[in-house]
Amino acid sequence: MTAHPVTDSAADEGLARRLRALACTAPLHDLDVRKANLAGEYGTYSMAEVALSAIDLVTLAMDFDTGADHDHVVARLVPRVAAQAPHRPAAEHHRVARWVLENLINVGSVDRGFRAVYGTFGADGAYVRRDYDFKLIEELPDPAGGVCLRTTDEAVNVLVGALDTDVTSAQIAAEVKLEVLISRGRLADAQLAAEQARYRTVQYAETLRRTLEATRRNVRAVDWLNTVPDMIAEALDHIADRYRHENAILTNIRRARDEADPAGPRAGEHKLRAAELVDIVKDCIRRHTQLQSRLLEAGPLFRAEQDRQEFAPPSARAGLDLHGQLLAPLLPEPLERACRVTDAYFARGTGPRPPGVVRLGDLTELLLTPTAPREHLGVEMPEPDLVATPDDSRFSPGQLAAAKELLDLPPDAPRRLSGLLAEARRSDDDLPYLVALMAVHAASPPVGTAYRQGDERLLFAVDDGTELDDPGFGGADLIVGTALLDLAGSGQPESAP
Repeated sequence: MTAHPVTDSAADEGLARRLRALACTAPLHDLDVRKANLAGEYGTYSMAEVALSAIDLVTLAMDFDTGADHDHVVARLVPRVAAQAPHRPAAEHHRVARWVLENLINVGSVDRGFRAVYGTFGADGAYVRRDYDFKLIEELPDPAGGVCLRTTDEAVNVLVGALDTDVTSAQIAAEVKLEVLISRGRLADAQLAAEQARYRTVQYAETLRRTLEATRRNVRAVDWLNTVPDMIAEALDHIADRYRHENAILTNIRRARDEADPAGPRAGEHKLRAAELVDIVKDCIRRHTQLQSRLLEAGPLFRAEQDRQEFAPPSARAGLDLHGQLLAPLLPEPLERACRVTDAYFARGTGPRPPGVVRLGDLTELLLTPTAPREHLGVEMPEPDLVATPDDSRFSPGQLAAAKELLDLPPDAPRRLSGLLAEARRSDDDLPYLVALMAVHAASPPVGTAYRQGDERLLFAVDDGTELDDPGFGGADLIVGTALLDLAGSGQPESAP
């Protein structure tokens, strides 16, 4: 049995549209798969829900000229993350919100975009794999000089739950559906339809903004002869119809709100839905007003850009393509020949440096200008505010002198530490601590320092294995003595017998 080639192009195009729409949701599902890579236990968070909330916040914060602020979106996203795990710390909520937003921007990739592969059938019935590149949230320059966030058409399609549909027809369908739902009193369903209508309004404005940006870059890249004028005319008619529809919707909302039975079981929820609908429709009217002003400015902008780009003076000389004209031809060449070319290029490519020429007028002014008076000692130094350091030493100078006197032993008469401690305890209760400290320090005597300072005597302590028998201290009963230093050049201290 032979396979018949696929020839239904309409069905194939519909399948391709569904596959592209499905691919736009893949990054959201991928967040729940990759959350296990985060350091910590993040299984309790639903990352796809957080991602939808992030796209929603960026879309509603967008304006025609400006986008959403990154930190503001993260701050608005944190309470939604915290609602999923209220017992977790706030720092973790903030990290999850920032991680989701950065993954929607796709910070780790080179072009910060996503790619999906899907298959279609060509004209000859052969199966062809195609690449679909898209973005959900873009980072674009802000008119104020920073960076702002804007959602793409693919992200709005994810929010609305629709395919890659025509913006105009989708907007009309959404507003007709909204008006019918409100007239029937189904405010809960009407709120969802109103939010979808607002998303389509944002998408329509984004289409016009990209067209105007492309015109500013290259006026020839946009068809201003037929496509754009037809789009502007259709958009203006569309806005006029939307004004009529939205004003009628506001009237129906207010009537449904005022005619609601105050004693009904869901009267409070009904009025709340009506108030939210009023805010959403008013926001749609505001966005349509802004879109209308931009549409009216599109024609003058095209003529101004055409004059600027057509009649701009040409550059004096063509620029140098460093990669194509210098780097690529030199890579196969040997080093000796390539160095001659690079030396010649950099000698002339850095630009001339004319030497400074002294003019007679400048020299005369410099010589006749009197020198400015200067202080001989410079500016007056401020008086420092000195604070006396408190004396927090444990031992007094008298105790230090007594300890040194006790440890001033003859070179030929070393003593045990236990005897020194007992003698120090008879004169002062704190003196044994100072004697023990000095004896332990003498266990590793600084011989080199004593030589450099010219000392004749050096205190030392030796452990012979005898245990210390003392009521206040433990450890080894050191042998403490004094060594005479040979300053004549032998370099070795004399140890006591």
